[in-house]
Amino acid sequence: MRTIFEKIWAEHQVADLGGGTELLLVDRVLLHERTGGVALESLAAAGRKVMAPGQVFATMDHVVDTLPGRGDRTIMPTGTAFITATRAAARAAGITLFDLGDPRQGIVHVISPEQGIVLPGLTLVCPDSHTCSQGALGALAWGIGSTEAEHALATGTLRVRRPRTMRVTVNGRLAQGVTSKDLALHILARHGAGGARGHVVEYAGEAVRALSVEGRLTLCNLATEFAAFTAIIAPDDVVFDYLQGRPYAPKGARWDQAVAAWRQMYSDDGAVFDRTITLDAGAVAPMITWGNSPQHAVPLDQPVPAFQDVADHNTREAYDRALSYMAVTPGAPLVGLPIDAAFIGSCTNSRLEDLRRAAALLRGRKVAAGVRAICVPGSSRVKAEAEAEGLDRVFLDAGFEWREAGCSMCFFAGGESFGHRQRVVTSTNRNFESRQGPETRSHLASPETVAASAVAGRLADPRLLEV
Repeated sequence: MRTIFEKIWAEHQVADLGGGTELLLVDRVLLHERTGGVALESLAAAGRKVMAPGQVFATMDHVVDTLPGRGDRTIMPTGTAFITATRAAARAAGITLFDLGDPRQGIVHVISPEQGIVLPGLTLVCPDSHTCSQGALGALAWGIGSTEAEHALATGTLRVRRPRTMRVTVNGRLAQGVTSKDLALHILARHGAGGARGHVVEYAGEAVRALSVEGRLTLCNLATEFAAFTAIIAPDDVVFDYLQGRPYAPKGARWDQAVAAWRQMYSDDGAVFDRTITLDAGAVAPMITWGNSPQHAVPLDQPVPAFQDVADHNTREAYDRALSYMAVTPGAPLVGLPIDAAFIGSCTNSRLEDLRRAAALLRGRKVAAGVRAICVPGSSRVKAEAEAEGLDRVFLDAGFEWREAGCSMCFFAGGESFGHRQRVVTSTNRNFESRQGPETRSHLASPETVAASAVAGRLADPRLLEV
């Protein structure tokens, strides 16, 4: 009896190196311009070549400008150098590059699923911590460093210390208006930002099976905030339907053969996990963060918690620092706090489904005076599809800025940021100090909560807006 992780691991094991470390075959390597160009240049400087160029894909996403009419010029002072260096290195290496202006360009963890690059049962690595997102399609996908990326590029293998296993089973169904982002924040609030350290997390249960691929990607995305090695969800017909016809997915008879193999990608009854967690989906509510860690989350209708309610995951010093930084008070409500800005984007919540849900709340409404609101689609394909549906007009008419695809202000490595100590409600994955600007105060939430808050001019419950 084996878990899905153990099945994929066994199929990719090249050698047991001892001490719990093994050499694994790597099927796909993804790169972006912030770290990928460095890896390619270092590889070339060492006189080595990419072993399998057809299995390597690079995109421009992290430091690119997302303003309309963009080019290689960036707000980040050194951003243009990252872009041009990655372009030159990718062309020299003969790998596939989704460059600026390419309709396939976008955030690496958005474009890989939509292009069918990630497939069930594959191993996939990328020098980016949110590579775990792609486990949503039944792959073993994890983040690495640039040096490890060089090794994977040159040899098609990586030394990996075998992680432990954890299953998180979510029984029942999420209530109307509750999203996979809320579920992820609920898990972090209950079990802490270190709750899955050293584990591969398999998400399972009725509530998980009921999620779309986009919802599963969001759930797996925040596994890195859970300190997991990665996350994975057993593939099913929802995944197969999503992948069929994608550019890099198998075609014809190979598709039928692939699906037959993918149907074996599940954890056997009786498979043993090192840890298990069981949750009731009915207990999950729309969530919002109050502090400077993703684990600092509570239901929207709850106040800022007292120290004893979060003490399992915080020292008193860390708790007090979070309160001070965010300028919030224990026992005080979060709903109603005035905001300066609202952001919808990032590899967590920037797919077409996310934009549709936010637009449904914005249609016929206006962003409150004094609030800067920005929407950044996760890929050029998402942007084009949204525009074909008229979603861009909904965002623009409401008062949102409508941008080109990229990571944008998920963090401000691109050079753009929100203002000093501004309070921002954001669909991103991290709310660390100064993540979105100098001492910016970021509240993580679903796209719906971001949209509702932008309209209200303060943190707001999207369930109170009629669609």
